[in-house]
Amino acid sequence: MSSSPQHITVASSTKHLKAVRSFVLSYVVEEGFNEREVSEITLAVDEAYTNIIKHAYDNESTHEVHIAIGSTSQQLWIELTDHGKHFDPASYQAPDLMKRIKNKQRGGMGVYLIQKIMDVVEYGSTREKNTLLMKKNK
Repeated sequence: MSSSPQHITVASSTKHLKAVRSFVLSYVVEEGFNEREVSEITLAVDEAYTNIIKHAYDNESTHEVHIAIGSTSQQLWIELTDHGKHFDPASYQAPDLMKRIKNKQRGGMGVYLIQKIMDVVEYGSTREKNTLLMKKNK
């Protein structure tokens, strides 16, 4: 199935997580992904949106995040756009999972989870905006 792209713009606040989850969930279910895939894709978007709130906007809720979701016959794609601080994927280091478990550390797993869940993860940045494009093969 290949549905028309859908769009939502929400404020940069965790108050809108439920709306973001519902937006993603309804589209992904319609595309025929199984229950586990639906949960994982929703988690990836949740993590990406939360990272934008925390890191691009420093938890300031006065900014916007634009989310677009669409598909082709082979892939689902989701793009998040913000106008906050730039994320440099080259500076990212995967977490030491055993160390995190041993030290009972919370958080800091968003990028790792996104990369594990999605088949393609691409970051883009211009002076005006940052984009995160995530793709999941069908």
